[in-house]
Amino acid sequence: MHISAFDFELPEELVAQHPPRQRGESRLLVLDRRTGAITHAMFSQLPEFLRRGDRLVLNDTRVFPARLLGHRVPSGGAVECLLVRPLPQPSNLEPSNPRTLEPSNLEPSNRRTLEPSDPGSRIPSPEMYWEALMHPGQKLKPGARVVFEGDDAVIEGEVLERHFHGRRTIRLTAHDGVMQAIERIGHIPLPPYIKRADTSEDRERYQTVFAREPGSIAAPTAGLHFTPSILASLQSDGVRLVYVTLHVGYGTFKPVRVDDIEEHRVDPETFSVPAAATRELVDARAQQGRIIAVGTTTTRVLESLEDHVDSQRDLAGTTDLFIRPGHQFHFVDGLVTNFHLPRSSLLLLVAAFGGREQVLAAYREAVAQRYRFYSYGDAMLIV
Repeated sequence: MHISAFDFELPEELVAQHPPRQRGESRLLVLDRRTGAITHAMFSQLPEFLRRGDRLVLNDTRVFPARLLGHRVPSGGAVECLLVRPLPQPSNLEPSNPRTLEPSNLEPSNRRTLEPSDPGSRIPSPEMYWEALMHPGQKLKPGARVVFEGDDAVIEGEVLERHFHGRRTIRLTAHDGVMQAIERIGHIPLPPYIKRADTSEDRERYQTVFAREPGSIAAPTAGLHFTPSILASLQSDGVRLVYVTLHVGYGTFKPVRVDDIEEHRVDPETFSVPAAATRELVDARAQQGRIIAVGTTTTRVLESLEDHVDSQRDLAGTTDLFIRPGHQFHFVDGLVTNFHLPRSSLLLLVAAFGGREQVLAAYREAVAQRYRFYSYGDAMLIV
């Protein structure tokens, strides 16, 4: 199928540049999968469209301030660095500090890679290796040194390797722990379609209220609409809340650059599913309850589990599952999602679930009704 089949006209002024005044005040477009009927509501009315016994599955990943601003050494020229993912220590390098603790040994692999969950060490590490996007790329060759500093911390960096598409391997060091320093002086990595600098407000609003596990460089935006009171209302109505984790990587912004969607590839992302969540999924199926995924990230986790869902242990692994029209859904019966970019892999996933023509018709209706689009925009429920 040609990617042009997933295009639509979107006025630039409908791209939300700021979150709504209060969390939970977004609008909600409800699409009936069977009939294509559309209902307009407010997100606070979500409990009215769910029922007792539904499992609402949420991604509890936490966005970390992955954007670092600093300068080159010794020239003083400005440097911007977006941390994409932690890496194990390269085999050909000696650590600059013998007390170094490696971040994670999860490597990209195929979507069926599952293993017992290991939360890893929480001990501060004074040295870490990262895959990063850096600017200005032409001046940051292997051996280049940079410094990122603020009132509370200093991080020193060295470019070790140069890769395709502007990516680098960089070694970061900080006396009191690299991640601790990043939390203090890093900036929230807002999506490129938000045309402004990040503010202190984004530290709270570009984060779900149930975020627990740090590791994402983009928010699971469908979850941004939920408030503690909405979650409490759902639970009081008999909806069971289930939490999984998928750390959202830079690939979520990766455009579909090919004409034939079958040639597109999705970057691998790490996920984990506690045994309590798999038991809830098994119970939902046994009781003929619905499984409602909150967001495309949660959907990819659930659809990557397949035969592993009856496991009674914690699961963790990577997924590069690309969901597009023709995908047979195994677990997802409903989807809460935001409105996505034209020609994006996220829109392809939504179209696979709701039907391409019905979803695009709903998008046209959302444009006509002046819904707000993308990360800080309004929401859609497909059931």
